[in-house]
Amino acid sequence: MKEEHKTTYKIIGEEIRDLRHNKGWTQKDLANRCRTVNREKISKIENAREDYMLSTLIEICQALGKDVRDLFGKN
Repeated sequence: MKEEHKTTYKIIGEEIRDLRHNKGWTQKDLANRCRTVNREKISKIENAREDYMLSTLIEICQALGKDVRDLFGKN
């Protein structure tokens, strides 16, 4: 990922973690609700360690019962 986008990835990862924690889910629980995203990928996203496709983000949001736009509403 480009260094100039690192902050955005960090914000998204933190929001996903918060949403997951609010549901009382582990990363494995979230992964089990996704079709193609595993626990390791969720960990990397939450910790802003990996670039990812928009479709991955949409799938995670759907599993959380959220719209991808909800990730950007706090700031």
